Amino acid sequence: MRQVKHIALKRGISVKELTEQMRKTGVLGAGKLGKAVELVREMFHNSNYTVFLTLAGALVPGGLRKILAELIRDGYVDLLVTTGANMVHDMIEALGYKHLIGTFHAEDEQLKKQEIGRIGDIYIEQEAFRHLEKWIYKTVEAIPEHKRERTSSIDLLFEIGKRIHDEDSILATAAKRNTPIVCPGLVDSIAGFQLWLFAQDKTLRIDPLLDTKILVNKVFEAKKLGIIILGGGMPKHYALFASTFRGGVDSAVQITMDRPEPGGLSGASLEEAISWSKVKTREKTVTVICDATIAFPLIVAAALD
Repeated sequence: MRQVKHIALKRGISVKELTEQMRKTGVLGAGKLGKAVELVREMFHNSNYTVFLTLAGALVPGGLRKILAELIRDGYVDLLVTTGANMVHDMIEALGYKHLIGTFHAEDEQLKKQEIGRIGDIYIEQEAFRHLEKWIYKTVEAIPEHKRERTSSIDLLFEIGKRIHDEDSILATAAKRNTPIVCPGLVDSIAGFQLWLFAQDKTLRIDPLLDTKILVNKVFEAKKLGIIILGGGMPKHYALFASTFRGGVDSAVQITMDRPEPGGLSGASLEEAISWSKVKTREKTVTVICDATIAFPLIVAAALD
């Protein structure tokens, strides 16, 4: 059996050096984070890989917006699967509103009176959402009607992204790169409900089966398929189930705070996914039990160093 190698810190140590030492411990959270760096580095730098990235949770309001946009801009991510909420918060920032530092110990009735919404210790003014609703209506109305008669979330978000002028925007960057953003739960967001209102008197039909077609085509085209899962939920399942058409992903990294014991998907292990043919092999998988806003920047910084 191999011995645990102890981490030795030094002045000026790089993220790459630190995570490599963590990998060499071979155990517990440090070992798993180090292995995640190794797998992500391979996905990013091996041209045979098509890389899917899935997002669930408050990742854009939690500070990851620029990292996500840059990974798309630099061609490291080939397809993004996300909740509607993360794209809503990307739009809000593009409109000039900012997420504010608050507290978990808030007086929420007071926040309501001040028209401030709370996500954990993140605050956002309700005025941002009122502006967003008006902006979405005008933006979708500007899309040619024939494109709205039957559209996927991918094409709709592409059209919206083309109309955003913010270089840090995930949607705008993906539109420029022609990187698909799949949003299977788009209707479950503030943007989704505004799109429903728009469709009451204007032409708009979102067909989710078109998203599935584009997603599965990406799966079939991949020489090797890698997936990075932040959080869980519908984005995780949608991307992993699509991979069953090729016998599963070749490499998978999952960062989650959820647990497998209740049987929910967000905490389900990647080893369990092997039984469903969502993942091919245990050797190329790792689950990091950590807040994604902590682990993901470290993993990306080390993988790209």
